[in-house]
Amino acid sequence: MSPAPDSAASSASRPWPIFRSLAGIAPGWLRGDLVAGLTLAAIAIPEQMATSRLAGFSPAVGFAAFIAGSLAFAMFGANRFLSAGADSTITPIFVGGLVLLAATGSPDYAHLAVVLALLVGAVVTLGGIFRLGWIADLLSVPVTTGFMAGIAAHIAASQLPSFLGVAVPQGTLLQRLDLLAWGLAGINADSLALGIGVLVITIGAERLSAKLPGALIGLAAATLAVIGFGLERHGVAVIGTVTGGLPLVAVPVPTMDDVVHLLPLALMVGLVVMVQTSATTRSFPGGPDEPVDIDRDFVGLGAGSLLASLFGAFPVNASPPRTGIAAETGGRSQLTGLVAAAIVLAMSVFGMRLLAEVPYAGLAGILLFIAGRLVRVGALRDIWAKSREEFLLVIATLAAIVVLPIEIGVAVGIILSLVHGMWTTTRAVAVELEQVPGTTIWWPPTPGQRGEKLPGVCVVAFQGPLSFLNADNFQRGIQRAVAGDRPPPTLLVLEASSIAEIDYTAAQAFAGLIRRYQREGVTVAVARLESVRARAAFERFGLVELLGADHFFHSVDQAVHRCCGERPIAAVPPSVPHAG
Repeated sequence: MSPAPDSAASSASRPWPIFRSLAGIAPGWLRGDLVAGLTLAAIAIPEQMATSRLAGFSPAVGFAAFIAGSLAFAMFGANRFLSAGADSTITPIFVGGLVLLAATGSPDYAHLAVVLALLVGAVVTLGGIFRLGWIADLLSVPVTTGFMAGIAAHIAASQLPSFLGVAVPQGTLLQRLDLLAWGLAGINADSLALGIGVLVITIGAERLSAKLPGALIGLAAATLAVIGFGLERHGVAVIGTVTGGLPLVAVPVPTMDDVVHLLPLALMVGLVVMVQTSATTRSFPGGPDEPVDIDRDFVGLGAGSLLASLFGAFPVNASPPRTGIAAETGGRSQLTGLVAAAIVLAMSVFGMRLLAEVPYAGLAGILLFIAGRLVRVGALRDIWAKSREEFLLVIATLAAIVVLPIEIGVAVGIILSLVHGMWTTTRAVAVELEQVPGTTIWWPPTPGQRGEKLPGVCVVAFQGPLSFLNADNFQRGIQRAVAGDRPPPTLLVLEASSIAEIDYTAAQAFAGLIRRYQREGVTVAVARLESVRARAAFERFGLVELLGADHFFHSVDQAVHRCCGERPIAAVPPSVPHAG
């Protein structure tokens, strides 16, 4: 990936109302952007066709989604490489929700997909406007890994019938797999051969070079085989006649019932879009001196779904693989995406007749390849080796998405991630510190190396943010430390370097401890309260007033010697924070 020049970075740092991703573009970039755009289009055309098939629409709708995503992100996004369009990660999720409301292929289904794109666009755009980029961090890596594996299972289950050339079973994922197993005797050998051929060519091309459009090569070869050997007469299903043309702009008019039924699904899809966009933006920054602007990229992706709804398409998402292609083939700006969109538009207007003999088995081969990439085998191995507890999160998320309706499974995965985060917070404990002999450092005792305890001094550190989730742990931990000291302490120091935040409940618990120990004649001090947010919270909740501003110190050593009236072991300048 070629980093953008410093001049471009400085231009991009200035606010642009539109086309910020083209800021600082230079004539010398044109050749690289054109080559990258051609490569991106060659990758995107078969992928958008396959994803559109997964969503239950014709290729023209997938092309419209890609054009809308590319154009809107170039106008309103910030990242120079990000590719937006129809995406196989979110498609199974919204399809699982839409089929509960309307039959696939019906006018109602198409209407609901367009309304969903409108709502998802609004959710993601508002997420950018209100700077909600932190939402992308709500899903942990184990939950995301299980989530992706579950999505891969849904894609595979939906595409195996076309891959094998058998009838499409109905029901839940497990029911479809069961029915599929019973129908294996009716496999169409020609369809299976075409599907395997496309899958093998796609995998082989990627292993040779990510720049090779393996999916396009494989699909073209499969189409020529259908035409050359007349495979349609042997039961091979093909796309058939497809209407094309310029995307028709129409403003969707949702009813209140549409909004009520689709808003929960839109929020779920919007969250997944924000998570994937955030990961993509961080993985492919514009340059070393160009800041990542996730919130601006949310606005670009949200605008993509809004424009897709006007084009009669479904929600769009960031694509990490396509973004990687744009970055690695010489692209330097969103001109790459615009070139690819122009080629896809030309295909939609002039080349739809070429798609009539494209076999569904070939598209299924492409989607099975995509499903395989969603299974993060390396992450699964690493989580299993390093954290068996968190591997259970992977299995639980995967099982929820496979066994339950997919939209409920995704919701369960999100809840599991939040519960895991809360559980981690509740495990924060108070630890009594000891002084490392001959130094000013206070440190938790370690096996085989104990420190020194000063008579009458109790130093306690709480290893995590303070909130209602662990306020009781905090309170009991300090009480245990004080009660266990002999002789009873006259000074209690809270080492607060790990306390990044404190909420009202925890502040009330700490205030209660301060009042109790002050009544008992124990001086209470705070050392190394480094977090700006925590310091502001101490002020807001009255803890500074309760303790006294002169009871806050840059180090434990400073607190001990100031409060005990002894000569410091080592002088610490009051304006310079000192380690423990």
